Amino acid sequence: MKIDLTDTTSSKINKALMEGRRSIGTPAVGMVLTLVIVTDEENAYDALRAANEASREHPSRTLVVIKRVSRSPRDRTTSRLDAEVRVGAEAGTGETVVLRLYGEVINHAQSVVLPLLLPDAPVVAWWPVNAPLDPAKDPLGALAQRRVTDTYAAEQPNDELKARAGAYTPGDTDLSWTRITPWRSMLAAALDQVACKVNSVEVEGEEFNPSCELLAMWLADRLDVPVERSVSSGPGLTAVRMETDCGAIVLDRPDGSLATLSIQGQPDRAVALKRRETSELIAEELRRLDPDDTYAAALKYGVHRLGEPAAAPDGQGPAADADAPAAASAPAKKTAAKKAPAKSAAKKSASKAAAK
Repeated sequence: MKIDLTDTTSSKINKALMEGRRSIGTPAVGMVLTLVIVTDEENAYDALRAANEASREHPSRTLVVIKRVSRSPRDRTTSRLDAEVRVGAEAGTGETVVLRLYGEVINHAQSVVLPLLLPDAPVVAWWPVNAPLDPAKDPLGALAQRRVTDTYAAEQPNDELKARAGAYTPGDTDLSWTRITPWRSMLAAALDQVACKVNSVEVEGEEFNPSCELLAMWLADRLDVPVERSVSSGPGLTAVRMETDCGAIVLDRPDGSLATLSIQGQPDRAVALKRRETSELIAEELRRLDPDDTYAAALKYGVHRLGEPAAAPDGQGPAADADAPAAASAPAKKTAAKKAPAKSAAKKSASKAAAK
């Protein structure tokens, strides 16, 4: 069911939601959260489709905030709010309200959204494009417990990552980070199978793909080893090569679908490592609403440090223990990143650093 409201108010939208639920025979509210999507007209359709698919796993009230650009100075001084209320099959397993803001009301979007939030339910804010540099200080971001951005949509992803690191607030996360969850799981599982020290790592992927930088920073932060970032033609992340005392461990995915895991002394294995749709990414982020400390540690490691020599105590080179990635949820000592000299045998194990 779809209800169009022109030049309306939040009160009328709430009334339309109640009438819509009654008309389809479901007066009770069975939703677990409010998802606020802040986007533009061009990207609204794709974002809403992803949210509707994710709502099958997380029934939610989805509020799509579209700030329309006024064409003339006179229009900018005239406030108007139009809305589309969707319930039933039109809105997945929850409710959807598409809000189009015109004029001065654009600067007060939080006043429109606040009365529409589900009572006593968590709020997640998502910017598919054009995210603020400090989401927690954004008026809409301040309403949310979790704030989801996507650095991949930025023109300068590395600069965006630096800004995110400087403005990080617990509850912030990034879909570029979510994209590497299968990679992190696979690499941790691979290192669990060997009892070797990791000496250096190389992460290979597209040039303007922040997931590559985030994976490299996570490995450098957790393994306490030099990490080199190299460029390939893609798609996305294409390979991770870890040099250990027992030989190389390589996870190679040249086609964006099927990867090959190679471990010295073991037969090569084909593993499914398909690039995921946005709906799968947002559904993963909605599964946890607590701060992601692992993301925070990787982000704060710093993109710029991936090009610096590794720091080491007492003049010794850095090192890491093979099982360090498996302890990815534990704090780890932060060090630098680039190729290390050969005298890295005296490095401290990452598992001891994690224990500290």
